[in-house]
Amino acid sequence: MRAVVAALVMSPAALPAQQPGPIIEEQSIDALRAQMAQGASSVAITQAYLARIAAIDRTGPTLRAVIATNPDALAQAKASDARRRAGKPLGPLDGIPVLIKDNIETKDPIATTAGSLALKDNVTGRDAPVVAALRRQGAVILGKTNLSEWANIRSTHSISGWSAVGGLVRNPYALDRTSCGSSSGSGAAVAASLAAVAIGTETDGSVVCPSSMNGLVGLKPTLGMVSRTHVVPISHSQDTPGPMARSVRDAALLFNAMVGVDPDDAATRESKAHIHDFVAPLATASLSGVRVAVLRPDMPEMLRTRYEASLAVLKAQGAVLVDVDSPKLDGLGDAESLVLQTELKADLDAYLTTTPKTVQTRTLDQVIAFDSANAATEMPFFLQETFLAAAKTRGLADAEYLGARAKSLRLSRTEGIDALLAKAQATLIVAPTYGMPWLSDTVYGDTFNGPSASELPAISGYPHLTVPMGLVRGVPVGLSFIATRWGDQTVLNAGYVFEQAAKARVAPRYLATTDAGPGLAGTR
Repeated sequence: MRAVVAALVMSPAALPAQQPGPIIEEQSIDALRAQMAQGASSVAITQAYLARIAAIDRTGPTLRAVIATNPDALAQAKASDARRRAGKPLGPLDGIPVLIKDNIETKDPIATTAGSLALKDNVTGRDAPVVAALRRQGAVILGKTNLSEWANIRSTHSISGWSAVGGLVRNPYALDRTSCGSSSGSGAAVAASLAAVAIGTETDGSVVCPSSMNGLVGLKPTLGMVSRTHVVPISHSQDTPGPMARSVRDAALLFNAMVGVDPDDAATRESKAHIHDFVAPLATASLSGVRVAVLRPDMPEMLRTRYEASLAVLKAQGAVLVDVDSPKLDGLGDAESLVLQTELKADLDAYLTTTPKTVQTRTLDQVIAFDSANAATEMPFFLQETFLAAAKTRGLADAEYLGARAKSLRLSRTEGIDALLAKAQATLIVAPTYGMPWLSDTVYGDTFNGPSASELPAISGYPHLTVPMGLVRGVPVGLSFIATRWGDQTVLNAGYVFEQAAKARVAPRYLATTDAGPGLAGTR
């Protein structure tokens, strides 16, 4: 089959050239630290990222990955430089610019909007504990990333990556393709070297899908490893922040700084026994003799070819691959939907009561009314049918809701991941994370073509890591590693071994489209 030749939106030479000073494009945390050790300043590195954001995020390829840069970023970088000169760095992230998804609060003078104009004045002056943890390591909060509005929970016909505040995030590999969501801005930004790493959040797929479709490593941790306090919520049963990076090591470095017990988040109480340095074990990670349950869902042949090549890499590293059939879990999707809708109303109402008085929408019902009153800007492409369904739910004591949550856990854990691992006598499950990025479409919305590995780990609260498998027709695809509860190190180790052997990640080229080339023109 003749390869599709993708058209360039601009030649690589037309992209902003690296100016004299720090090198930031495709640079890891370790590489940035090495530059600082050799005399580069955090201020200069931060300035370089801000310049790159200015050059390609709202101009050039126009990625729209960053909603707002932080006016305090350079002051934070300056403080980091002073600490290093004094020989008192705070940790491995000291001076490293990090982007934060815009549903996570920071105390910087920028709003936390979740992409909605209803929260445009939500300047809370407080850090989410996960952000406070980054600051304790000296990380520079570079800014906030765009996202699928309200973390993609407003509508069943949404366009991933679109928000009224930030517009539509574009995929750096092919600008007419989705960056997926809801952490679309975090995915596109890290892929495009607008930061070395970023934080996303996931309820079901919102870290791993944009990571897969932007050629990144993304970890959806065990629920409870990372605090959710001061994060605009969907579901306390499934929400969690997670690290997004261009390598497993960078994801683990960021994860180290994110984990911790939060007295205000009951889900984190058990995590203390499972918190350790997630980076050090990577150096001795091995798949030799490790039994891996292999799922082979329906997928396009071109994706299957890439998947089989990735399985061959695992086998060459000593993994014992055991094919297992996907379980039949009738009713899981409906049960999850009821849980998410019920918890959305309860959790969002509770969150909105804590926002500043400048925020006029104090309940889900008031958000719905705001959207209706501002339909031209809030609903130009899709509506809010999921919000409307959530508004009709009957609360956290409702018997139907409680039954749906119990069913969700039974199907996703006992009859799902746990059963698959037991059947294969395995410690890991692998599968394609998602299919290839689809076209961003303002008429039909998202078209989730191909497999999806996110549902079971999202509902169960188990860890899920995606690692780049490479490109299919010029766009990225990811390989998923899934383990049981608290198996975060297990998936990081396996992902690291695969990554180091496969070396599959390819940097983006900012193509206008993959739908070009001589094959479309025919022969006459």
